This record gives sequence, C-alpha cells and structure tokens, in this order.
Amino acid sequence: MSGEDRYETIGVAGAGAFGTALALAAARAGRRVLLWARDEATVASLREHREAPRLPGARLPEAIEPVADVAALRPVEALILAVPTQALGSVCALLAPALPHGLPAISAAKGIEQGSRRFTTQIIAEALPQAVPAVLSGPSFAADIAHGLPTALTLACADGGLARMLAEALNSSTLRLYHSDDPRGVEIGGAAKNVLAIAAGIAIGLRLGESARAALVARGFAELRRFGEAHGARPETLMGLSGLGDVVLSCATTQSRNFAYGEALGRGKTPAEAAGGKLAEGAFTASVLVEMARARAIEMPIAEAVAAVIAGTAGVRDVVAELLARPVRAEHRT
Repeated sequence: MSGEDRYETIGVAGAGAFGTALALAAARAGRRVLLWARDEATVASLREHREAPRLPGARLPEAIEPVADVAALRPVEALILAVPTQALGSVCALLAPALPHGLPAISAAKGIEQGSRRFTTQIIAEALPQAVPAVLSGPSFAADIAHGLPTALTLACADGGLARMLAEALNSSTLRLYHSDDPRGVEIGGAAKNVLAIAAGIAIGLRLGESARAALVARGFAELRRFGEAHGARPETLMGLSGLGDVVLSCATTQSRNFAYGEALGRGKTPAEAAGGKLAEGAFTASVLVEMARARAIEMPIAEAVAAVIAGTAGVRDVVAELLARPVRAEHRT
C-alpha cells in the first residue's frame, strides 16, 4: 500500500504560521487535518474566522478542524509537530496520553535543545516513546506554503520506507516532498543554517556588502558540513534541500526571521530588541551548537562569533574584525 492510500487523518500540533501552513498543505494533499493548539482562544478564533492571524488571505478549508482538546488527536494516523524546539519536549509529554503506539511523529522544528543538546528526533523519542520520530525540513516560508506557491522539502526517518510513504501522503501539486533515511543530516542542516543566517544578517546590518555576505555564507556552510559529518550526517544530505537549499533561502532575505534578527544586531540593536517579540530559533541554537562543536574539537569560528554576540560577550564589529584577522590557510583544509 502506498502512502497516498494511508494516513488519511493528519494531526498538526502548533497553530502558529508554520503549523497552519503545513495543515493547509496536508489538506491540499487530500488529507483530513486536526490542527491542535493548547490556547482555546486561538482555536475558537480559527473556527470562527477560518483564517490564521499571521497568514492573511489564507483561508482554512473544511478539511481542517482546529481543536484544543488533546483527546481530539486520538484518530490521527501521523502527527506533525510544528512547535519551537525548546518547547517540543513539553508538548510531546502533553500529547503522549492521547497518541497511539507506532504513530509517525514528524518534527518541523529547526533547532537543538539547550541543556540536553538533543536533536529534535531525540526529543521525540524520549518524550513520546510510543511514536516513530521523523523530521521535515528544507527551504520554505510559511506564507509561501500557505498560499500554494511551489515549495520542496525533505521528509526523513530512520525507516526509509516509512519516510517514502509519509512523503507520498503529504505530497501535492504545490508541495514537492523528497524522502530520506538520514534524519540526523536533515535536522542538523535545519538547525545550523539558522545560526548561519544570523551571521549573514549581521554582515548586511553592518553594511559590509554583498561580497562579505557571500564569503560568510560559503565559509559558514563549510562549518555546517564539518559539524554535520562529525555527527553522522551524510554529505549528500547536507548538500540537499535541508542543508544547502535552506542556507540559500535563509541567508538571502529579511523574510527569514533569523536573517532579520542578525540584521538588527548588525544595526546595533540588543538581542532582545533584535528579536522584536518574534522567534528566531538560531538565537537559541547558537550557544548549544558551539558547545557541541567544542566537545568534538570542530572548528566553527562563525558560529562562535554569533554565539558571542547573542550572549553579549562581544560586539558585532569586534567579532567581524576577529574573523578577518584569522591566519591565512588553505581553503579546503578540514
């Protein structure tokens, strides 16, 4: 049986912009969708207005049912977890009593948990032990997905056959899904590129020019590859949609929250001011990425510079000067 013939009911946990966009994508793929949020007022508004506040013009079809009761998720055959990485464990624990054994649980978060240093599939495996962890990532903005603009993502699971079936179930004429059995590579690409996007934003905020941004992106991607390969990611995964593809998108425009956050830092705003009340996952990931890199003696000077700026231990101009003062070396030295 193909994925198109299974997974008729999809759950989406998290009714923010990205969760709602993925619910719309699943509905376009012909699925019934239960869109869960813990805030009853949010659910009531979605039911009444059939439109997400952060996605103006994107109407919720009848196939999407907003729900606030955890028990309402019992019928789902697969679950997409579209919540921030730092909240993923608590949300999984909250949902666990309602979810069946063997349920595919797909993380749409892009980060690494602070303190525990867990990747998103590890968080799911521990907080939702009855589920089969998977991850969905790639170059995408919520508004593009919500409005049916062409987008391509990668869905990965250790069980490659399950990844293929899930991709088939969620694939549509506007959302092209590729499948992979390298979830670690996919989640590392999504997490590390956010830190790189902050660095690119800082360069633009400082008005260093497009050449400086290009150099930072290229050298930052080399850091991402070193980190990924040291943690078991496949090189071809890092060169794919969820690695290089996401880097290209996130480092190019202020539509990326992480890039916009970095640009604000470059203009002299404090980390709190730069956030502006919006979530930039890279701001949480930078320090733990550096911790994990140091633990394995992986050289990541750009990630370290970003982490230092966010921690307030260095100024943006100081870290740029330090990066430019690094010794001359062969480009492809590992």
